[in-house]
This record gives sequence, C-alpha cells and structure tokens, in this order.
Amino acid sequence: MWWYYLLVFVGAFIFDVVPFPSPPAFTIMVFLQIVFNLNIWLVIICGVLGSIIGRYVLTLYIPKIAGKIFNPTKNEDVQYLGKILKEKGWKSQLVIIAYSLLPLPTTPLFIAAGMAKVRPFYIIPAFFIGKFTSDTVLVYFGKYSTLNVESMLQGSYQWQSITSVCVGIFMLSSLLFIDWRSLIQSKIFRLNFKIWK
Repeated sequence: MWWYYLLVFVGAFIFDVVPFPSPPAFTIMVFLQIVFNLNIWLVIICGVLGSIIGRYVLTLYIPKIAGKIFNPTKNEDVQYLGKILKEKGWKSQLVIIAYSLLPLPTTPLFIAAGMAKVRPFYIIPAFFIGKFTSDTVLVYFGKYSTLNVESMLQGSYQWQSITSVCVGIFMLSSLLFIDWRSLIQSKIFRLNFKIWK
C-alpha cells in the first residue's frame, strides 16, 4: 500500500516540474485518494512534498532553457521582475502565499523566478504555506464531493481544470510578451512578441 503514496508523490512532482501550465497537482492527489481510498493526510503530505520538489527542480533548470529559447532582451526583462520581487521583501512573500492559495497553476511564478535567477529558497517557504493550505482544502473538498454528490465532483473539477489551464496560459503569456521594464519604469504598456532567438 505504501507505493500508492509514492504514486501521489511522483504524480504531484511530474505535474509541477513541467515548464508549461498543466492542471494543478491537487487533481492527481484527489484522483488517487478517491480511487485507492488513501489516508487523506498522507496524500496531502506526499503530494505537497512532490509539488515542492518539482517546483524546486523547475527553478533550477529553467534558466538554462530560457537562455536558449528566449532572446537576451526577454531574459533581462524577466530578471528585472525578479529583482523587483527580491526588493519587496515580506510583501513579495505575502503575494506568493496568496497566489499559492488559489487553485491555479503556479508555473508562471516559478518560471519567472527561475528566469530571474531568484533563489528557490526565497520562494519555497511562502509557496509551502499556500500550497499546503490550498491542497488540504481541495483534497478534503474532493473527498466530500465524491461521498455526497458525484455529479458535483465531475462538474467542478472539469471547470476548475479548464479554468486553471486557461489562466496559467494567460499568465505565462503575460510574463513572456509584456514588456515589464517599460511598464514598471515608464508606466507604458507594450507587448513584444519578438522574444525568441
């Protein structure tokens, strides 16, 4: 039975190590908890640990990929965002916690941090607080839904997954195509689609 929990860990890791928006890791946690009737607290612990390690690995390898596929201007632009993130101190931590509480992909946040070369340990503690809290609520909600109203589970998770992917793509596109330096420094909104090498 222990390998079911390993499957939860690996599933959450895979969902959160990829550099493109995918359904949130809690979806695999809920699915495996329901299918195998697993201990909910062990599912949450294994899933959150898998997510954190996945995001950590993402921040380590994304700068190497970003340097090869994005032009230097876009990399400098995102690095500038990372500098702003570091300068804001505890306010940045609150934003990371608040964002992690939402059932939305955190891929854009970690791609931005990785490209900006922000140390993962600057983001991970706040991410852990938000992720653990939101995943606990969502996994419990998933269990409650299956026990009471199967149709509610199907409707809400299909809607949440589609919305999460759409919002993730929108945020990743915003990160890549908005000229952030121009927006922050000059308050001028510009789109730049010439970001590739």
